[in-house]
Amino acid sequence: LNPSGRFVIGGPHGDAGLTGRKIIIDTYGGWGAHGGGAFSGKDPTKVDRSGAYIVRQAAKSVVASGLARRCIVQVSYAIGVPEPLSVFVDTYKTGKIPDKDILVLIKESFDFRPGMISNNLDLKRGGKFRYQKTAAYGHFGRDDPDFTWETVKILKPKA
Repeated sequence: LNPSGRFVIGGPHGDAGLTGRKIIIDTYGGWGAHGGGAFSGKDPTKVDRSGAYIVRQAAKSVVASGLARRCIVQVSYAIGVPEPLSVFVDTYKTGKIPDKDILVLIKESFDFRPGMISNNLDLKRGGKFRYQKTAAYGHFGRDDPDFTWETVKILKPKA
């Protein structure tokens, strides 16, 4: 059941258990969906944080590119498996093209592997102090150069 193999590291070295702080407020205030994993207390290698950031960027890019008025992108992972188990998109019937075509564009434009998310969004820049800004007013919807996941990529469907 555990694709990463035998789990033998326990205690604070394996998991500090310092997360769970106000996930609803940190994300969409109950309006949008979230996976339930908290961000605060986790470094960018944890997909609870980095996965939420990359799907935020992907969904914003769909809307900013005029492909839909609303969009949610979901991704799921297994421990120790770099490629996501699934990537899903739903435009709530507001898409200008079919959701399956938007999904193809998203998969071509974004690398959902945790290590690449960290690299592509430059999540390790500035160390832990970079994330202190997220302690007030949440992780999303800010015009701040440290919030690299708020930058959109223009997505263009193939003709």
